[in-house]
Amino acid sequence: MELDAIEMTKVINRLKRAQGQLSGVLRMLEDGRDCADVVTQLAAVSRALDRAGFAIIASGLRQCLVDSGGAETVDSQKLEKLFLSLA
Repeated sequence: MELDAIEMTKVINRLKRAQGQLSGVLRMLEDGRDCADVVTQLAAVSRALDRAGFAIIASGLRQCLVDSGGAETVDSQKLEKLFLSLA
């Protein structure tokens, strides 16, 4: 299965923003910033990563369904495992 390049561009941009956020969290820790502020930013990074993961899975699922022409080719156990890996 090949992921859609246009959709992956959006995911890559989201991951780059998350990378910047994570760098910010590291700086906050090094600067001794307030715990609540650090945790808030860390939660934002976590959500960004989750959303990127879900976007990748959704794109892959959509691609599987389009490529299969409606035939049942999606491995539901593998798909469930991917979703649960993000839970």
